[in-house]
Order: sequence, then C-alpha cells, then structure tokens
Amino acid sequence: MHSKPSSITSNYPLISAIVAFALAQSIKFFTTWFKDRRWDLKQLVGSGGMPSSHSATVTALAAAIGLQEGFGGPLFATALVFACIVMYDATGVRLQAGRQAEVLNQIVYELPAEHPLAESRPLRELLGHTPPQVIVGGILGLLTAIGLLRPVTKN
Repeated sequence: MHSKPSSITSNYPLISAIVAFALAQSIKFFTTWFKDRRWDLKQLVGSGGMPSSHSATVTALAAAIGLQEGFGGPLFATALVFACIVMYDATGVRLQAGRQAEVLNQIVYELPAEHPLAESRPLRELLGHTPPQVIVGGILGLLTAIGLLRPVTKN
C-alpha cells in the first residue's frame, strides 16, 4: 500500500492510457478524412481502423506501469499479459467477426424483399484490426507513455 494520498488526476498509468486512446481515436478521425475526403464523427468513438485505439490504450497502460513501478514486478506482468490478450483478440476473434458480418450483411442484402430478414439492421463490420493497425497502435501507446513520463521522486 502507498502511504501518501494520490489523486486520480495524477495517476500516470491511467492518464497515459486515456491520452493514448484519445490520440488514436483522433488520428482515425483524420485518416478517414484523408482517405475518403469526408468527416465521420463515428471514428471518434468507433472500433476498428488505423491505428488500433485498443492497442494504444493497453500498451500505454503497461508501459506507464513498467516505467513507474519497474518492469520486474507483478503489476507490470499483469498489465503486459492483459495487453497481449487484447491485441491478440483484436487481430483474431474481432477481426474475423467483422469479416463474418460483411458476408452476412451481403447475404441479407441479396434476400428477396418478402423474406423476414430482408429488413434487418446491418451488422457492424468494422470490429477488429489488421496486424499493422495493432502494431501502430502499440507504438503510439508506447510513445504516449514515454512522452507523459515525469521524473518520480520518492520520499
């Protein structure tokens, strides 16, 4: 237990994770504009796309914990394993679920109008990430944690 009181606003790992998430979502917003020449406000909160905000968030969290508490302790080990699971899931299960949604949406689109499913709402397709999106998100998270690092003085 830490003996001195601390504020949530001075929680370096938490701030690093939040800033990395916000940066990644903001970057997605602008990359969509550069790619499609349209503003898409859904990119500020949506999943999928370049860079992976999930990867940026968990990498920033793990890196900040390691930089603050040391890389040899159980807290960093927990954060690192958590980050690896999230990034693996983003390129595996979530990416495949998005691809399945694309196929299912196409099947529903081709159904005759009288079919009961013809009017169903389309499934979300952009769920996961490609490996490059996860890698860039991870790099962004690491750079965010390093950029926000303040010298720690222990009393």
